[in-house]
Amino acid sequence: MLARAAKGEVAAFSRRTFGCQGGGTGLGFGNLYERWFLGGFEGFCYFLSTGYEQWENGKKLLEGMREKLGKDRFEKILHGERYIKSPELVKKFVEQLPITEVPTEYVLFKPLSKVSDKEEPVVVVFIVNPHQLSALVILANYTRERIDNVFIPMGAGCHQIGIFAYREAESDAPRAVIGLTDLDARMNVRRQLGDDVLTFTVPFKMFKEMEENVEGSFLEIGTWTKLVKYVD
Repeated sequence: MLARAAKGEVAAFSRRTFGCQGGGTGLGFGNLYERWFLGGFEGFCYFLSTGYEQWENGKKLLEGMREKLGKDRFEKILHGERYIKSPELVKKFVEQLPITEVPTEYVLFKPLSKVSDKEEPVVVVFIVNPHQLSALVILANYTRERIDNVFIPMGAGCHQIGIFAYREAESDAPRAVIGLTDLDARMNVRRQLGDDVLTFTVPFKMFKEMEENVEGSFLEIGTWTKLVKYVD
């Protein structure tokens, strides 16, 4: 859906139509790992780490589920994603996620060109190649006293464009969030967006700050004006 929005379409999500549990959680519909995941929160902890084959209750839950889940999904749940070493560490990971309940029924992705004067985005997501990412990192720090105004949190691709950025939107000095480091997210969007992109997400007020700083900056002179010819 993010890729489709990047190509000019509008995508809408509700509390019933959000795709996977990670997507719903990342969009700000609460902790859906507890409510929607096979085996509940404990099941998610095994899924992200060692797999249901290491969990007695999980093996029972998967009995007779191969056909319903499909071979690939079944195997992934059985063996785990192995993105975090143990179920216990997954619990620590989730405790650090800025789980959010957005005050709306819907979350929309739309191009900025389609945002009306009566709307104000919560966050703005750039889909960028390495040259563009480099420029945005510099611009994000251009007028700040600190040098850590951009960060890369461990998380799903949807966390990185959603709840992590939502949290920054509440800060007096919000930071930008680099994302699309989620391997599954990369696999899902590679045909639409290519293999050489990441996301760079900023709260809307930080977007406006960066936009105001373009004039007189490195974007108008020097190395960037030479490098920009290689930016697609």
